[in-house]
Amino acid sequence: MSPFNPQFQDLPAAIPVFPLPEVLLLPGGMLPLNIFEPRYLAMVQAAIQTDRMIGMVQPLSTEGLTGNPALYDTGCAGRISRFEETPDGRILVSLKGVCRFDIAGEMAPRNGYRCVETDWSPYEADLMPGSGVCLDRGRLFPALRGYFRQHGIEADWETLGEAPDERLVTCLSMICPFGASEKQALLEAPDAHGRAEILTTLIEMDTGEHDCSPVRQ
Repeated sequence: MSPFNPQFQDLPAAIPVFPLPEVLLLPGGMLPLNIFEPRYLAMVQAAIQTDRMIGMVQPLSTEGLTGNPALYDTGCAGRISRFEETPDGRILVSLKGVCRFDIAGEMAPRNGYRCVETDWSPYEADLMPGSGVCLDRGRLFPALRGYFRQHGIEADWETLGEAPDERLVTCLSMICPFGASEKQALLEAPDAHGRAEILTTLIEMDTGEHDCSPVRQ
């Protein structure tokens, strides 16, 4: 994990949240964001001036997304590791995943953006060094090749083959075009081993190489 990440005991009691459907941030992952809406520009500017922390959380429905849709109970906080202001008034942000959180309650909006009270207690292990993932590459990679072909995704297979298991699982979970419920299942996996199993099963189900049994955490 990044040496710039806060210690677990220093994680904030409340953070601003950016609700985006079918967008997943995981601890250790890097998420690029193109910020242009006024309320989220205000959110990013406020975060830059404080602890640089923003929570990514999915709305339960995309209907009425411009308002304040109900949110999933669990999200992931990221730290702004880099930002760039553009001449046309946008901010390009790199958000590094830090730790998951449960929403303990919602606060009054600030300058139009939403803030929530955070419960980090179930996810302290997110800030600990990974113990490694027992990823079955012999099962994953054949299905992944078919999945990428099916979705028109090009890949550097040599680089994928050399990537450490945990980093590979994190990156694939974030970039694969799964639906909101599948992304949430990956986020809420109890640990990296569980996430690897869910990821492999989702890819197999999409390519028809699985018996379509329910994904279990």
